[in-house]
Amino acid sequence: MRTDYLKQNLPFPHRNIFLKLLLTLFFVGLAFRILFFHSLSSQISPVLESPFPQKDILSQPHDPPRTEALSQPVSEPPPVVEHVPEPPPDLGRVPEPPPVLEFVSETEDQLSPTESEQCDYFNGDWVRNPSGPAYTNESCDLIEPPQNCLKNGRPDREFLYWRWAPRHCDLPQLDPKKFLNIMRNKAWALIGDSISRNHVQSLLCILSQVEQPVLVYHDEEYKSKSWNFPSYNFRISVIWSPFLVEAAIFEDINGVSSSEVELHLDKLDSKWTDQYQDFDYIIISTGKWFLKSAIYYENDTILGCHSCPKRNLTELGFNFAYRKALKSVMNFVVSSDHKGMVFFRTFTADHFENGEWFSGGTCNRTAPVKEGEMERKYLNQMLRDIELDEVGKAASEASKTGVKFKVVDFSALSQLRPDGHPGPYRQFQPFAKNKKAQVQNDCLHWCLPGPIDTWNDIIMEMIVKG
Repeated sequence: MRTDYLKQNLPFPHRNIFLKLLLTLFFVGLAFRILFFHSLSSQISPVLESPFPQKDILSQPHDPPRTEALSQPVSEPPPVVEHVPEPPPDLGRVPEPPPVLEFVSETEDQLSPTESEQCDYFNGDWVRNPSGPAYTNESCDLIEPPQNCLKNGRPDREFLYWRWAPRHCDLPQLDPKKFLNIMRNKAWALIGDSISRNHVQSLLCILSQVEQPVLVYHDEEYKSKSWNFPSYNFRISVIWSPFLVEAAIFEDINGVSSSEVELHLDKLDSKWTDQYQDFDYIIISTGKWFLKSAIYYENDTILGCHSCPKRNLTELGFNFAYRKALKSVMNFVVSSDHKGMVFFRTFTADHFENGEWFSGGTCNRTAPVKEGEMERKYLNQMLRDIELDEVGKAASEASKTGVKFKVVDFSALSQLRPDGHPGPYRQFQPFAKNKKAQVQNDCLHWCLPGPIDTWNDIIMEMIVKG
């Protein structure tokens, strides 16, 4: 309303009264507005008043929230009671954007490493074990002669009194009775080379302290065998397949070759694939055999070879073949509908010193070594790098397809035990006639009992803990 219009059309007394009335109405309205909004503001959530409201932390389904009263204000407006759900143990503390208070899971500081995170059984140390092994060469008659070091005359005993101790969790010794009860009506297979045969002897010796296994099958050369534990209807098999792919091998019992191995890298060995679905637990391994001279095939056509100077073939190298073979095996494992559990055991390096098995190499140590004291040989490292790459990809894929696939990496813990091999005592009493006799050493396989028994302790824990 214009004031000049009032001056022209209203006499002075009337103008004075009108202005007083107008001012009165203005102040009454202002007072009402202040009272109304003060009352309303007491009912509005402080979160909604903030230009940057905090995100609500929601409890997991079926996990009732915990109510906590905050004793100190975090910012304006004044403190209020908030309902804060308890964070899951693996989340630790809630992020701390200032000036927000922290909330800690009540159980976080109470959990031991084995309870709060998965145990790394392969990171540890060999420590003294006064109680010694779970069996002896006298209490187990299943040890094959080349691994029966004590019977063959090995004089020292210190190598028997060590156990593997993971650094952040406990590793109990395998309880054979508990194991057999868990494995009632089940079947196991260990698939691979002679280290798998070495491994199965260790497991059988431990379990034989409860019940003697019965040999129910063997092939012509006694390389593949099956045993049964009658009271538990539990079967263990070892399947000889050193390359895991189809192979024609030309060598004698001492490992002397008369011709190159012929490998079909795109065809898996049917000796194990035909039985694959029959087993509840499978341990697959390979490795060292790929260092042998070999001719490589794919689609029944020669691709090339490894270490075949007398043949007019392309030198492809063992690493080429190992990667291709492992890829074929891993593709089979992760694409199968096998309902049991499959382990891939990484290969374990040899400990030949001052030469190789064919050139006078020996392994005379009598105690474990420290980490870094013995370097892994270059060729062994190449095999391991390929193995970790291909098996790692398979483990990732298995997690997507639902296949129960685990890697047991015994490489590092075995690297520390150069004292655990038969050495010259792969033969019976090798120095009985001549203490200076030149004897071929075995620095690849393991004495029984010996460090390889630890493998069964770890596998048992991985099965029990899931």
